[in-house]
Amino acid sequence: MKIKFKTIWANFDPNRHMRHSAYCDYAAEVRVRFFANYNLSLEDFANLHIGPVLFKEEISYFKEIRMGSDITVDMVLTAASPKLERWEFTHHIYNDKDEIAAIIKVYGAWIHLTKRKLTKLPADVYEKLADLPKSADFKEISLKSPS
Repeated sequence: MKIKFKTIWANFDPNRHMRHSAYCDYAAEVRVRFFANYNLSLEDFANLHIGPVLFKEEISYFKEIRMGSDITVDMVLTAASPKLERWEFTHHIYNDKDEIAAIIKVYGAWIHLTKRKLTKLPADVYEKLADLPKSADFKEISLKSPS
C-alpha cells in the first residue's frame, strides 16, 4: 500500500525541513488506513478491545523533505510470529522526486485494551490478516524468549 500526502506547514521545523516526529505520524496514518482496508477500522479494534502497541520504532533518514513537498509512504510486513502475535512493519517515505527520504521500522504486538496485557488476535481477525503482503526478505519471529 502506498499513500501520497501533501505535507502541511505544521510538520516543519525552523530549519524548514520535516520534523522527525512528523515522519512517524505519516507512518502511523498509513498503518491505520492499511488495517481499514482489511475491514479493521479503529472503531472495529475498539469494539474487539484490542489494539496495536509499539515496542520499538526505528527511523533512518536519507534525504531531506522540505516545506511544500509532497511525500509518498508505503508499508509492508517484514516479520511476524506464526499467528501475527508479534510483527514488524517497514515504511518507506519517498520525497517528491520518488527518492527514499526515510525508512521507518516498527516492532509491535496486540494489547487487550481493558486488561492492558498482550493478547492474540481473535481467530476471525487473524483470518482477515493471514495473507498480508510480505517483503521479499520476510522472516518469522519466535515467541520464545532468547536463551
